[in-house]
Amino acid sequence: MQTTPSLQQPANTSIEKPSSPWRDAWRSFAKNKIAIAGLSIVVFFILVALFAPFIMPYDHTKPDLINRLKGPSAEHWLGTDDFGRDILSRIIYGARISLWVGFSCVAGSILVGCTLGIVAGFYGKWVDTIISRIFDILLAFPSILLAIAIVAILGPDLQNALIAIAVINVPNFGRLIRSKVLSVKEEEYITAAKSIGMNDARILFHHVLPNSMTPVIVQGTLAVATAIIEVAALSFLGLGAQSPDVDWGKMLADSKSYLVQAPWTMIFPGIAIMLTVLGFNLMGDGLRDALDPKMKQ
Repeated sequence: MQTTPSLQQPANTSIEKPSSPWRDAWRSFAKNKIAIAGLSIVVFFILVALFAPFIMPYDHTKPDLINRLKGPSAEHWLGTDDFGRDILSRIIYGARISLWVGFSCVAGSILVGCTLGIVAGFYGKWVDTIISRIFDILLAFPSILLAIAIVAILGPDLQNALIAIAVINVPNFGRLIRSKVLSVKEEEYITAAKSIGMNDARILFHHVLPNSMTPVIVQGTLAVATAIIEVAALSFLGLGAQSPDVDWGKMLADSKSYLVQAPWTMIFPGIAIMLTVLGFNLMGDGLRDALDPKMKQ
């Protein structure tokens, strides 16, 4: 008598989750210890900025002339500045402004630059020519000098510094996504979408844009680090944050006269800038390795 073979699978058979490009990218990113270290630094400073009012040991604006230019101690871990204000508290509060300006500048640059770049790459012809020449004109000026000129025209203010830094980064994102759109629009699925009568807006938002954003994400991460340095440079020159607001660049400007007498007033804000920029650069390199197919090969 023949026995019918069992069709049941073993009970311990595991079903793997379907793979996706973003899940694969995260797995690749998570394996990169240096990238995870950069992400940890960025998350740390973001949390410091978010919870600054609750973790500052002192009021960052309250002077204490009796304790001016005191070195690091148990009472003031990072010392005090020329007005006796706690440096640790000012660094913690300065993280809010520095990170907010960095993210806001990059968000504005991505919005304007990607819009112009997508239109230029998709439609081509005279539209591409005009937009590309605008990018070339902006790139012809040294970025920091152009930012200084814009702030000088608009007036020294943190908001105007934000606008200036956003403007000088627009052509970087515009040219990046334009080159990507030029290759994406030649793909067969774009031709198929046009053949069935899909309008340009739907093709742009549902097909071209999602398949062109990978390099923009990587560049955006690296651009935040650059924006933080640029806003610190403008504040150092007196064109950024104005009292009573404070960012790390203004702290450097206020302490430049005391570099020999009280070096901690400049060292610790400089370290904060260095660590934040390092974190974004490490994270950006990890994203590039995870999202770029060429790097995976």
